[in-house]
Amino acid sequence: MQIGILTISDRGASGEYEDRSGPIIQQILHGRFPHWPVTHQTIVPDERDTIAQTLREWCDAGLALILTTGGTGFAPRDVTPEATKAVIERETPGISEALRAESLKITRHAMLSRAISGIRGQTLIINLPGSPKAVRENLAVLLPILPHALELLTNTPGTESQHRTV
Repeated sequence: MQIGILTISDRGASGEYEDRSGPIIQQILHGRFPHWPVTHQTIVPDERDTIAQTLREWCDAGLALILTTGGTGFAPRDVTPEATKAVIERETPGISEALRAESLKITRHAMLSRAISGIRGQTLIINLPGSPKAVRENLAVLLPILPHALELLTNTPGTESQHRTV
């Protein structure tokens, strides 16, 4: 199960800002699923075409999971959901709804999230917020279902049962 982490940030891509969310995602995933390597990780600016191109390339490279962070709000340059929609073949609204619902228990600002999730081929793409705190909160909701979701998506029997105790 190869994983990609895509940080979307104009300031991060230009070097003005140190990405904190991408490394948090990597740390949490490694702690929970050490046998799932993060093979692709980069920072791109808030440019719809660049985001979509990166997502397509990573899907074509055979990644099972791509987690994006950033670009999901109301700001004019927040285009991650639109770029993701241009790439996915099937939406997975239950994932996005669950992340928003749990986030709403913590902050009303979760209503401002436009994050989506979906499938392209055998790759699951999930938009996460850009805030390190919100990333941690979203991953707490997401991690328990990932093994089963990826087992179904990639048709790899036994993946979920191997990780139920994790």
